[in-house]
Amino acid sequence: MPLTPALLDELRSIVGTAAVLTATEDLIPYSFDGTAALQQMPGAVLFVHSTAEVSAVLKLAHRERIPVVTRGSGTGLSGGSLPSPGCLVLCTVRLTRILEVDKANLTLLTEPGVTTLQIADAAAAVGLFYPPDPGSMKISTIGGNVAENSGGLRGLKYGITRNYVMGLEVVLPDGEILFTGNKCVKDVAGYSLKDLFIGSEGTLGVITQVLLKLIPKPASKRTMVATFSAMDAAAQTVSDIIAAQIIPCTLEFLDRMTIRCVEDFAKVGLPDCEALLLMETDGHPAQVADEARQMEEIARRNGCLEVRVAKDDAEANKLAAARRSAFSALARVAPTTILEDATVPRSELARMVRFVEQTAKKYRLRVGTFGHMGDGNLHPTFLTDERNHEEMHRVEAAFHEIFEEAIRLGGTITGEHGVGVAKKSFLPKFAGSAQMRVMRELRRALDPHHILNPDKMLDY
Repeated sequence: MPLTPALLDELRSIVGTAAVLTATEDLIPYSFDGTAALQQMPGAVLFVHSTAEVSAVLKLAHRERIPVVTRGSGTGLSGGSLPSPGCLVLCTVRLTRILEVDKANLTLLTEPGVTTLQIADAAAAVGLFYPPDPGSMKISTIGGNVAENSGGLRGLKYGITRNYVMGLEVVLPDGEILFTGNKCVKDVAGYSLKDLFIGSEGTLGVITQVLLKLIPKPASKRTMVATFSAMDAAAQTVSDIIAAQIIPCTLEFLDRMTIRCVEDFAKVGLPDCEALLLMETDGHPAQVADEARQMEEIARRNGCLEVRVAKDDAEANKLAAARRSAFSALARVAPTTILEDATVPRSELARMVRFVEQTAKKYRLRVGTFGHMGDGNLHPTFLTDERNHEEMHRVEAAFHEIFEEAIRLGGTITGEHGVGVAKKSFLPKFAGSAQMRVMRELRRALDPHHILNPDKMLDY
């Protein structure tokens, strides 16, 4: 149904006149997210300030059958917050209160518009630690992190967003408000409904509060960079570190193209080599010293060119920041940067990296690959220009082969970015008919009128 003047007036009565955008120039910034080459104009953008406003908006949308796409900071990389034609974009960035930090129960209650970095800083201020650290943590919101089940550099040791969500307040598609979960570490009463909404990409409800688990802050940390003349040696180093029963908090890699771009961008003294590992261990000082020594020995046994140990926190932070800048550094090389997140078992990492390189050569494309080598999560990043339609077709064909190979090797089409629009066509082959049927039935049960984030993740 089109957004008539009467409907827009009703929306203004809910959220306020200034919180409703309808002018073309105001809508353009909300017509795309962080995913390259995808754009669609919404009918209006709404800024909500409370759960009550979200509920009232969804009741209206449910009554009038108006599609609603929830949006945080718009940093997603799978088109998850791409508007549907003429939809309402429900923007949660003004829900910015951290409602409680409970040191006794090691929890934090927050609204969804708080950034991941603000969550981490609030935990650190009371001596606690929130581990999930997506590359966009300075600007990505916790609501988006939960909706996409975001990962990050520390995922190998500490897990992903799902591992830290203890409860959620969610507004259902018809406007009903649901709270699921609590501060109890053990709770097996009924279905774990919170897990249904984590990673649901805005298709089942709108998250309005998040109850997070915090943990004690590690007492010590050590950061190292190891460089290699061959990707296989770097991958073998990772396998040997895990085989030695060492679980680093960070075990990241960059290929040659990415190293060159990062060094040109960040100027941290990275050498020109075939592969680089960023290795970080944390915990008790004695354990950290022992694990760092073992990791350095393992890297040297695998023929690394050099191991550089950060001399202090400032240098460690600089090295970690350089890794976080990989996407930005690559984006400086070409007008369009298309980053994906195929994930394979660790044992298949070197093979998968080589396959990406071969596929890029096959389709005459430039690619930089980096990612979370400790958990098998690769970020092949094609450097292209979306105005060159012929080249974009080649990029699409290359990614098709990359996802097919990831599935063949026992991996997945997305480790942390989500399905959204970009990978929807690959989900049936990965998930299989039974999973697809169950997911469709769940979505129909909660959103029978297909109001929330239509055409994302899976079709009805």
